[in-house]
This record gives sequence, C-alpha cells and structure tokens, in this order.
Amino acid sequence: MGLTYKKAGVDIHEAGRFVEAIKRYTKSTARKGANCKLGGFGGLFDLRAAGYKDPVLVSSTDGVGTKLKIAFLADRHDTVGIDMVAMNVNDILTTGAEPLFFLDYIATGKIEKKILVDVVRGVAEGCRQAGCALIGGETAEMPAFYKEGEYDLAGFCVGAVERKEIIDSSKMKAGDIAVGLAS
Repeated sequence: MGLTYKKAGVDIHEAGRFVEAIKRYTKSTARKGANCKLGGFGGLFDLRAAGYKDPVLVSSTDGVGTKLKIAFLADRHDTVGIDMVAMNVNDILTTGAEPLFFLDYIATGKIEKKILVDVVRGVAEGCRQAGCALIGGETAEMPAFYKEGEYDLAGFCVGAVERKEIIDSSKMKAGDIAVGLAS
C-alpha cells in the first residue's frame, strides 16, 4: 500500500461532510449569473445573465491576517469571514465595479466542522451583504502544519464594471473631494 490521504492524516470523509454542511450557506448567496452549486472544480458566472454588455472584470485577493488570533482567543469564527469578504469587496469597489462572486480558501491542520462551518457562515453573510455569490473555494487539510483549532483564511473576489464606467484612480489629484463612510 502506498501513501493514502488517511495515512497522511487527511480525513476526506470529514471533508465531504463539511462540504455538505456549508451548501445551504453558499446557496443563500445565489444571484443572477451564479447558481452557487458546490462540488465542481470551477465555479461559473454568466456575465450576460447578470446584465452586462461591455464588462471589464476586476479582481482582488486578501486574507484576514492577525485578526485570526482574536477569533481563536474569542472562539468566534463567523466575523472573520464577514471581514474577509468586506476587505476584498472594498478593494474592487474603488474601480466602480460591482462585486459578482467570491471564493474562499481555508487551510487547517484538521477539519473541525463546527468551527469551519461558522467561518463559511460568516463568508456567506459577507457575500449577502455585498450582493456577491459564494461560488466555491478550497479547504486544505494539512496535519501538523497548524496548531489544533487554528486555520488560515483567504478570499478572492471578482467584480465587473462597464468599460465606460471605470473609475481611474490615477486621475485623482489634490483638491478632489474624498467621501468616507463609517463601516
């Protein structure tokens, strides 16, 4: 017998149970252009169904960094998911883009379903607040790489803007008005 997932400490059956547990959250983010079905190797988004005529895609990727330590100490994991979506969405909004879809990446030493479902529940809430669909992601189980109960989290957001409506930040100059909103 060669090396197997099980011998490497990876529980693919628990991973399958985790995917089943999060499907309702991903489905809750469905929107025009995305049906949010999990299980394939790539998530699909139909720009025409979303109403675009001459779209330019805009993307961003970000993690939550040291905020994870707070989540571990407080044993509260949904908020880092919401925060991660917000950071990615805010980045693409600077171009005038509408957030369309989101993918997450969770790396952990061992899949602890309750904790990771809370994370994805938060990601889905962030997506609902932003109006984007959670169309997929990756959960990497890497035994001995992370401390027990800890994980890393990153996300990737794609949006679109009609070509003629792109906000070009290189044209900003002294004297322009900047508006800040509390979040």
